[in-house]
Amino acid sequence: MFLRIIMTAFLFGFLSFELYAQNSVTLNVNLYPIQTLLVNTAQKEVNLEYNTREDYRNGVVSEQQDHLIIYSTGGFQVKVSAVTAAIDKDMLSNIIIMPSSGSKPLEQSHVMYTGKNISEIEQPIISATKGAIDKNVNISYKGAGNDALVGLTKNNTPANHTYTVLYTIVSQ
Repeated sequence: MFLRIIMTAFLFGFLSFELYAQNSVTLNVNLYPIQTLLVNTAQKEVNLEYNTREDYRNGVVSEQQDHLIIYSTGGFQVKVSAVTAAIDKDMLSNIIIMPSSGSKPLEQSHVMYTGKNISEIEQPIISATKGAIDKNVNISYKGAGNDALVGLTKNNTPANHTYTVLYTIVSQ
């Protein structure tokens, strides 16, 4: 009887060992940096209108609310530059791009906004040390005052200067 109990205990112990067999797998989670920058589709054209004496004296501003939409998995910089004809380079430098917080702002403790005169050389206007998911940035386009643009119209007809402004996002 004693032997039967010992054999039964040994048999159950052996079977329980078989029931709990284990093996493992290696799980790799690979995170790749992603940066997406969109311009609000309703704001693809921005106009700076000089219509009065005060406009030439004080400058004009076009405020574009939630102009940029940013998605980034880590820290990033947004840079601005422009494409222009050689004869318009001096005119272009009279325009300042000024970023600010939008309706879904970047975390203030992790972002720095800097206004820049537009040029053909990329310049950083936003630097963030933390990622952003669908955050908005307002952009103000400020045209020069102090009568800096007086004399650029000819024959009493309006002068139109058109530029392509490029925004670029890069990880940092």
